[in-house]
Amino acid sequence: MSYYFSKTVDARFEDAVARTREALKLEGFGVITEIDVQKTFKSKIGVDFRPYLILGACNPAMAHEALQVEDKVGTMLPCNVVVQERSEGRVEIAAIDPVASMQAIENPGLTQKATAVAGKLQSALGRI
Repeated sequence: MSYYFSKTVDARFEDAVARTREALKLEGFGVITEIDVQKTFKSKIGVDFRPYLILGACNPAMAHEALQVEDKVGTMLPCNVVVQERSEGRVEIAAIDPVASMQAIENPGLTQKATAVAGKLQSALGRI
């Protein structure tokens, strides 16, 4: 089983990031964390790296439901979405598959919740 969903688009990196944010918003997700890997690697370890952004996406209603079922599920939140430049004008967007990640938790009540979140993340990717 794969642990992520992905899609590659023909776009400038900045445009792909904007489209990803908008698609997530339309599916009820807010971006609550953001890590600019390229900038962090350069400033912390002096390494040049391709444009690579990790967006922490959260659907508050779904997160609340999941926390009602399993209070430690917060260790696996938010849902990470990666936007990375593959080549000039080619950008890959990848999102965690929450069904795969929730298999680490032995709580069958989370399966339905994870499936619903997975559907919304896949829909967001489809909008990009």
